[in-house]
Amino acid sequence: METPLLIALAVGLFGTVHCLGMCGGIAGALTASVDPAQRQSSGRLTAFALTYSLGRISSYTVAGAITGALGGSAVAALGDDAARVAQWVAALFLAALGLYIAGWLPALARIERWGVPLWRRLQPVAQRLLPIQRLEQAYLFGLLWGWLPCGLVYSALIYTLGAGGAVEGATFMLMFGIGTLPSMVLTGVAAAAFLSWVRRPMVRRAFGLAIVAMAATTLVAPQSLIP
Repeated sequence: METPLLIALAVGLFGTVHCLGMCGGIAGALTASVDPAQRQSSGRLTAFALTYSLGRISSYTVAGAITGALGGSAVAALGDDAARVAQWVAALFLAALGLYIAGWLPALARIERWGVPLWRRLQPVAQRLLPIQRLEQAYLFGLLWGWLPCGLVYSALIYTLGAGGAVEGATFMLMFGIGTLPSMVLTGVAAAAFLSWVRRPMVRRAFGLAIVAMAATTLVAPQSLIP
């Protein structure tokens, strides 16, 4: 697996604590809205939780394709200077993500304000899908949920401006979304053990600093961050 895709997976995985703060309550509310007869089956509940997340990851992937295409088009139109600027911006935001995951840059969450106007339009549509009774409803809700303002997601999207194109940007965000799955889908003891480990300050700091180091390496790598 290419290094940028490993970065995407790590950012999604170790952004778990943020994901729980932002989306954990929503996921719990959605589970509670499932028909009581279906909630009696743990397998059925897992299917609903997974379907929510598949919709969410689909939106991340589409957003990544858009930002990747925008960045690629700018580089194609403006030349090498634009490519270098995109590379620096991507590296800086990747470093910021590492510091955020390590717990040293909480201010990064302020960029969530960028998505508030869009979410105000989507939220009423999402509410009309409740209560969730079918898997297709869960997927549609997940598609809308994927546009919920999130500093972690927005920072990852900014990184994709230097990815090289739509396919590369979409692939990066797909891997990011997959990284968020454990915290959003796992239940019971497995989730408790995973979250207990990932919440440890030393673990978060170690992986945050590793991502900062990866950001530094992208500055001396080829201009397309995802070959």
